[in-house]
Amino acid sequence: MKTHKTPVSVLVVIYTPDLRVLLLERADHPGYWQSVTGSCDPGESLRQTAVREVREETGLDAGKYALTDWNLQFEFEIFAEWRHRYAPGVTHNTEHVFGLELPQPLPVRLEPREHLNCQWLPCGEAEKKVFSWTNAAALEKLPEMANL
Repeated sequence: MKTHKTPVSVLVVIYTPDLRVLLLERADHPGYWQSVTGSCDPGESLRQTAVREVREETGLDAGKYALTDWNLQFEFEIFAEWRHRYAPGVTHNTEHVFGLELPQPLPVRLEPREHLNCQWLPCGEAEKKVFSWTNAAALEKLPEMANL
């Protein structure tokens, strides 16, 4: 029996003290760059989802670094091409934003089924490169959030 994705997800902005940001290129859409994202599994907290998604998508252990819930969320319409992953009639997702500060850009291990490439960019460049308006909005908040 097919299980549907939960329409609640996390976006994790991975960054350094000098505000360089890690972006990942989607395997299913070459040219679409983004931060770490992923849907919550049933019974999983938002923080648990963030830790799991960072590990799955980058190989990094978020527990070793400063993972912060930015108390920022966005609701967006799920792209029509991805709606089949959700229960019938589900059209919107709520995304919760976290930040993960690393001491410097670290090498990552990509999950090849999900991402083709990665790069570290200055925050302003990253904000212009991401395909998602929610990701751009989160990156716009990074300078403010990094100084908490």
